[in-house]
Amino acid sequence: MTWLDVAAQDDLFEGASIAVAPAGHDIALHCIDGVPFATDNLCTHGAGRLCEGFLEGHEIECPLHQGRFDVRSGQPTCEPATQPVRVYAAKIDGGRVWVELPPLKSASSRP
Repeated sequence: MTWLDVAAQDDLFEGASIAVAPAGHDIALHCIDGVPFATDNLCTHGAGRLCEGFLEGHEIECPLHQGRFDVRSGQPTCEPATQPVRVYAAKIDGGRVWVELPPLKSASSRP
């Protein structure tokens, strides 16, 4: 796992989500009480982009079918979502948002 600088702190707005794509990962950043949370950007139910969903409290609602996930744990909180979304550690340091991500496997990588 590696900490990557993904956005300026000023890019985050309270109660909102944005998309970032560090090192080829599709990540949604969510800002709650000034704290960043990071999840995969795709809903596990219908592949909706979570950055386009509605953030209320610690829940992000998928814009396609209204399934919801807790951004702290990734656990689904409302059907039709039943599978968790992956979460990543996130922090603010030096006015920047950092997310801890695994390296992507390249097409040229061998198993």
